[in-house]
Amino acid sequence: MQATALTLSLVGLEAHPVRVEVDSGRGPTSFQLVGLAEASVRESRVRVRAALHQLGVDLDEYVITVNLAPADLRKNGGAFDVAIAVATLAALRKLPADALEGVTLLGELSLTGAIRPVRGVLPALRGAVANGARRAIVPRGNEREAASVPGIEVAVADHLADLVAHFHGGAPLPRASAASLVAAPAALSALDLAEVRGQHAARRALEIAAAGGHNLLFMGPPGAGKTMLARRLPTVMPPMSAEEALEVTAIHSVAGLLAHDRGLVLDRPFRAPHHTVSAAGLVGGGEPVRPGEVSLAHAGCLFLDELLEFRRNVLEALRQPLEDGTVTVCRARYRSTFPARPMLVAAVNPCPCGYAGSRSQPCACSADRVHAYRSRLSGPLLDRIDLQVVLPPVDIGSLMTPGGGESSADVRDRVIAARAVQAARRAAGEVHAICNADLGTRDLERVASTDDAGRRLLATAVDRLGLSARAYGKVLRVARTLADLDGGGALRAVHVAEAVHARLLDRVDATEAPLRAAAAG
Repeated sequence: MQATALTLSLVGLEAHPVRVEVDSGRGPTSFQLVGLAEASVRESRVRVRAALHQLGVDLDEYVITVNLAPADLRKNGGAFDVAIAVATLAALRKLPADALEGVTLLGELSLTGAIRPVRGVLPALRGAVANGARRAIVPRGNEREAASVPGIEVAVADHLADLVAHFHGGAPLPRASAASLVAAPAALSALDLAEVRGQHAARRALEIAAAGGHNLLFMGPPGAGKTMLARRLPTVMPPMSAEEALEVTAIHSVAGLLAHDRGLVLDRPFRAPHHTVSAAGLVGGGEPVRPGEVSLAHAGCLFLDELLEFRRNVLEALRQPLEDGTVTVCRARYRSTFPARPMLVAAVNPCPCGYAGSRSQPCACSADRVHAYRSRLSGPLLDRIDLQVVLPPVDIGSLMTPGGGESSADVRDRVIAARAVQAARRAAGEVHAICNADLGTRDLERVASTDDAGRRLLATAVDRLGLSARAYGKVLRVARTLADLDGGGALRAVHVAEAVHARLLDRVDATEAPLRAAAAG
């Protein structure tokens, strides 16, 4: 006898329907599984046999053949176990075959028949909805993320015996409880910008970056507070929208980083990979394909400390994601696309020893070493960083002064107001981009035209700093954000001047002079 159950296979974030076809008959004991199954799927024969034995179903003297269709789609992972077990029971006439129609099954089996949670349930169910599925059964451990998917009725199960009883017409399985899509502002982070003493230029840069979604680079000696500042960037960013929360949760679920007792990821992610990370670890890859750090930081912050210690090929791999907002990993049979739109915060020392331009401690590096060190940061990558801020050493007097600066909540209120201006501009059809950092060329022409003084200042900056066409656009985008922080009015020369000042690293001599000026003043 034959029976069929429905399940899903994930390729990156894309879910593909899979039909589990089981044929059973009498004969020498065998359990064959076909359909381009990886080792983790082929091993399900052992788990299914043991789980069915716990229910009193013995597969001895049966010839079981399982086909996972379509046959040209590679399958991996343990999420096929439940569908294989249920379809096998139906093929053995232990379950009514028609009870399985229209139900998508996901879950891994233990040897006792318990149903274990699996990765990627949220993107799998979103794909199921897109393919017309209306009912699904998932492990209880995936309940909270499964409940976040609209348009599908989701039930949860703890044990294979629960499914057998349900399909025999017994008590219905419990429904997945709905998860909240709203984050409490107080729960966004335990960190606060008020803990940062001094560094007023850097605090201002964090506010501008958060308001416009701009990438940011800090250059300064060790102990200047680069890491401390970067870790507080998510605290001044606005709360995630419902769609952003679904995207971030889907990425973390596929990567296996979502705790099984957690629903949606509601706080913006912060990822800080070590400088020894590989290109695949940063942008994604592997087999099966998993998202990299740049995707895991989507809608949040990607912090690259000691940027110039990263391998050159790793840094260059960032150029396309920073420009396009997505990462596409190609394989011989398929390609996987992941969202990758984080805010990049990079931190570098001015030289190998870290003290070039500092008055407090002399630099021990030769000119050749300093030049070789700085040349690791390519011009095309630097062009993709909107704000470049030089940090002086922290003044000890500011550390001893009681009280701190503005809190993250105060700064976040201004950021939210500036984002609201951008949202209104988009709703009115003036631009297509969500944030100013993503404004296209035509958008800039419409909303980032400046006054005569601003145009003269831009012309001077292009002439003296040698700004590239991409850097010129970055200046206008940052200036537009500065104007939005001022209420959303027209661009003026003061906005252009501050935006140009944030491109100081484009100058050949732009490291030591700003450091000395900052240390002096």
